[in-house]
Amino acid sequence: MPQDGYELEWSGEEMRAVVDRVMRRVAEHIDTLPQQPASNSEEGARVARELAEKLPENGQPLDDVLNTVFDEAAPISYNTAGPGYLAYIPGGGVPASAVASLIADAVNRYVGVWLAAPGFVQLEVNVVRWFCEIIGYPASAGGILTTGGSLANFTAVVTARRERMPENFLRGTVYTSDQTHHSVVKAAMLAGLPERNVRAVPSNDRYQVRLEDMAQRMQRDRAEGLEPFMVVGNAGTTNTGAVDDLEGLADLAVQEGVWLHIDAAYGGFFMLTERGRRVLRGIERADSVTLDPHKGLFLPYGNGSLLLRDPQALRRAHSTFSDYMPPMQDDWDLVDFCQLSPELSRGFRGLRAWLPIKLHGIAAFRRSLDEKLDLTEWAAGELRAIPGMQILAEPQLSLVVFRLAPPDRGEDELNDLNRRLLEGINRRKNVYLTATTLEDRFALRICVLSFRTHRDRMEQCIADIRHAVAEVTAAQ
Repeated sequence: MPQDGYELEWSGEEMRAVVDRVMRRVAEHIDTLPQQPASNSEEGARVARELAEKLPENGQPLDDVLNTVFDEAAPISYNTAGPGYLAYIPGGGVPASAVASLIADAVNRYVGVWLAAPGFVQLEVNVVRWFCEIIGYPASAGGILTTGGSLANFTAVVTARRERMPENFLRGTVYTSDQTHHSVVKAAMLAGLPERNVRAVPSNDRYQVRLEDMAQRMQRDRAEGLEPFMVVGNAGTTNTGAVDDLEGLADLAVQEGVWLHIDAAYGGFFMLTERGRRVLRGIERADSVTLDPHKGLFLPYGNGSLLLRDPQALRRAHSTFSDYMPPMQDDWDLVDFCQLSPELSRGFRGLRAWLPIKLHGIAAFRRSLDEKLDLTEWAAGELRAIPGMQILAEPQLSLVVFRLAPPDRGEDELNDLNRRLLEGINRRKNVYLTATTLEDRFALRICVLSFRTHRDRMEQCIADIRHAVAEVTAAQ
């Protein structure tokens, strides 16, 4: 038995034995992902109540703990790591990133301050600079890694507010599209702006923001004594995958003297592909860009980033000091991340991106993203061939929005029909789709962004859609 007070100190051999046993369960889980249901949360409330427990005073055997995780908790969920997850914006979970998390957590070095772990800080700086290179930023650009797009958007709003507004900033206004992710409105609120100061400008028939309407709204606001200071553009919306006219937004931002932020959480990494670079032309002109590696680079959830053309703006917005802190660095190449973001205590998240990119090379990610573009175009073509099917949002990247719209049906009837269609598709559990509402029209979405999703699963998806269409039309 371990000596009292030393129970938490595993030896290297003990750690190896535990990890070996854990890996047997993890490997089995990964190997069975294609056979697991694409969604399986119907019994969620029952399972959650059964798993509720009081604080355990004494430990349990490892196998019992693993049984709870893999046999009871994991199966009741969306299979977000599986090939049939085509809902929302998929997050991949490449295994190499899980290995990186094990290393980072086991080594447990602090990277918030450069002096504490200069080598590991540099690896994270490398990742940030790789991301800047991908979107076309100059070598002088920089940024931070975050937990996701929401924190990145929040940090961008705070930085823009500090850069473009006086201390009394309550007259500041932010301009977005009516398709912009809700995290932008939340970010503005958390940054201290009144919610009414966020302007949702209408989008066109391709769900891109109307630039003329945005310019006119700025003019009206200035005439009323308000102070426009920030524009947020989209490089792949959650609703429809729409990409705004980024060149036009950049021109407008220069003309109006406002900060341009591009939310490219979903679409930004398509800059690795030739087609993506055409669609996202102009992103490199933004003052700041949000990217989510847990989307376009297929990393596990909890990996985001914020990039800036002038990273010193992050330091001006977030830099503070206290007597108990170690000395900060004056050399910009030696980064103290605590001076660039809201976080002081934080994990070494850079290894989660660094290790997969080093092991696979960025070309492997480029090929996978190109495959997702191909699969989405193929799926859209197959949907058009289904009688009565209507494409509401053509793929601009890897997302397509559609609905079944037989003639001579009212909108309420069509909405009900498509709700039943979605239920019929998901009931088969081969794929999992989600819905949205576009101009009061209930619509279905397919988003292809898992490295495990290939042609066979997309063929299954279209087959399930066809079967569900036959069922709901026969029931009429």
